[in-house]
Amino acid sequence: MRIDELILYRNLENGAVLYEMAWIMEHYGDEEHREELRERFFACMHELIDLAGRYGFEKNLWHAYLTFLLVNDENVFSRSCEIRGAAKGSLLSLARHDFVIFRELFAYDFSGLEETFAAGFFEEVLDYESGGAAGSVFNRRIRDRICDLAVQLGEAKDLEAFTEAMVHFYKEFGVGKLGLHKAFRVVHDDCGVQIQPITNIMHVNLDDLVGYELAKKKLVDNTEAFVQGRRANNCLLFGDAGTGKSSSIKAILNKYYDQGLRIIEIYKHQFQDLNEVIAQIKNRNYRFIIYMDDLSFEEFEIEYKYLKAVIEGGLEKKPDNILIYATSNRRNLIREKFRDNQEERDGDIHTNDTIQEKMSLVSRFGVTIFFGSPSKKEFQKIVKTLAERYGVTMPEQELFLEANKWELAHGGLSGRTAQQFIDYLLGQVKS
Repeated sequence: MRIDELILYRNLENGAVLYEMAWIMEHYGDEEHREELRERFFACMHELIDLAGRYGFEKNLWHAYLTFLLVNDENVFSRSCEIRGAAKGSLLSLARHDFVIFRELFAYDFSGLEETFAAGFFEEVLDYESGGAAGSVFNRRIRDRICDLAVQLGEAKDLEAFTEAMVHFYKEFGVGKLGLHKAFRVVHDDCGVQIQPITNIMHVNLDDLVGYELAKKKLVDNTEAFVQGRRANNCLLFGDAGTGKSSSIKAILNKYYDQGLRIIEIYKHQFQDLNEVIAQIKNRNYRFIIYMDDLSFEEFEIEYKYLKAVIEGGLEKKPDNILIYATSNRRNLIREKFRDNQEERDGDIHTNDTIQEKMSLVSRFGVTIFFGSPSKKEFQKIVKTLAERYGVTMPEQELFLEANKWELAHGGLSGRTAQQFIDYLLGQVKS
């Protein structure tokens, strides 16, 4: 096979099986190394089955694997299609050259290999049934789209149809980890700052969060403006614990992911990496929310200075495709003490300057949204709604009585307490 002639798709991140299979395809008739070839062939089959388990692929696993390589490879052509649609000129010609080779791989006749290695199981690899398992890496929608693309590429009648299918996928979904995943975390290793996918995301919707309609509307309005390319503000969600601040952010991600929204979670000890993170995402065709959960600072912590500079104040303008969303139990983020308002503050002559320094961070969030603890009546409404949603059958008065007992012993009035109470009731039901 001619994979050594690939130009744009040359450095395939998950290409080990492809390179191994290409070598086996060329040498499987070599009698001298028959046993070694057979062992390596079965090892490749193991990798294809393992890939199907992790990613939820079905049908022709060879085609699914080749498609997986194509949709994950971030090269100059795939990134150009992601941003601008179909590439033209020399870049398109080079891509078509590589696609000719991939079409040969898609069309490869495995009957010779199957006969040589007595691989009677091979029809299962070419028509694999996952038993309904969705895999643990991609969400079901992306998994299904990749499987559909694999079928489409395998049936493409000519090079033009193959190229058109790939360009359309890159434009619609993007390419690589940023295109195929919703949420990410930041890792600093020996290779520098890495943005890694988070593969297990809680699927919560805004409708799942009972109450806080005005707060949710304010968050939706700001986020919708952002994903539609209009002006939007950095956003701070603050208020009492357990009121749904973090869940609202997750719900926003699920609501607008299809429109190109992505979230990168970062912690305050990583703020010094913010500039590098922004450099990696600023020219991509997505809208990124840099998400900081439970954000607050003690007096001795100075990481907030990095954040201030990134949000507003540094020489480089913050890219239009990036916003910062934070949640906190504190309105002003930085801990303050009564002595901050005293005229003599441990020798600090310019007391007002010190206070302004602490206040300047929260002022960089153009939208602030308050999530307060519900009243007793609102708490009961939340409990009732959740009970109906999960099929808890209990007389209303008894339900409220037990809920009141629960909240007194488990953290007070909040949406989180209500959910924990309902989970407790569900756990008492024996099957």
